[in-house]
Amino acid sequence: MPNIKIYVNESVLTVRKPELIAALEPLREMIIGHLDVPKSACQLAIVSIVGLEDEPALNVEMHVMPGGKRTQKSLEALGAAIQGMLNEATGSKVAFRCAQLDPGTYVTLK
Repeated sequence: MPNIKIYVNESVLTVRKPELIAALEPLREMIIGHLDVPKSACQLAIVSIVGLEDEPALNVEMHVMPGGKRTQKSLEALGAAIQGMLNEATGSKVAFRCAQLDPGTYVTLK
């Protein structure tokens, strides 16, 4: 159940939208391979934002359910790979944040 939102400053999205859209499928493949989940469990979205100039132009926020292989080091490695892929696509600085959700209180309806 990885839920990934990629917040992109509109100044970058205006110029790099095709590259970001092209990166979505390889990004999803990287994530589902690393987390060992099916495609149907993965949700990615690009969200246009207006941010401050001194902040990263892209901010990736990922929420996952805890799992045995989802250690802090493993998630940091995935975050670094995501940063690299999106930096290559946009030439912009990318921030990454990840939170593991509490399965006892998390609710999802699809």
